[in-house]
Amino acid sequence: MSAALQLQEDREQIYSRLVHASPSPNHEWLACMIASWCAGQGALPDYLGLEPGQFNALKEHCFPGCIIPDLAPSGNKLDFSRMLEKDDLVNLLKHAGKPDSLETDWVIGVIVAGCLGSDHLWQDLGLWSRSQLSAMLLYNFPELAAKNNKDMKWKKFLYKQLCEAEGLYLCRVPSCEVCVDYPKCYGPEE
Repeated sequence: MSAALQLQEDREQIYSRLVHASPSPNHEWLACMIASWCAGQGALPDYLGLEPGQFNALKEHCFPGCIIPDLAPSGNKLDFSRMLEKDDLVNLLKHAGKPDSLETDWVIGVIVAGCLGSDHLWQDLGLWSRSQLSAMLLYNFPELAAKNNKDMKWKKFLYKQLCEAEGLYLCRVPSCEVCVDYPKCYGPEE
């Protein structure tokens, strides 16, 4: 059996132990991310990028009784000191998120950590498809997600929102549709 197939099976076994009927779709997406993380996939660091207290609260709230390690099995260590825009990204998502929701705060923390990865955001988070990320963003940040009406890749979209909030427009072309890099920013990621 190939290593990739073994990781896939391990991920699905972990997921089946974590997922259960719950009042929030976030539990399912978090279960996918944790299952991938436990199987060594994705780019999320220790505690999924959350503070240890937040991570423990997430585990207790969403997955009571499940044994989930604190440290990234893959050994991923992300350096938040190289992410000068971390606070801006947190603020963008908090402003767009559901008010006073612990789950939304956890999702924000995990997304911000995923933005430090080098792949597509859904892959860095350990989600199983881009459509899961789209659904998670639409659920937690409906107005912000609705602005991505041209299918821009999510990490690029979030950073574009930060630039526009600062009045920065780095593209040299007047319209994305005529840019030679259009396929790099828009369209399928799978």
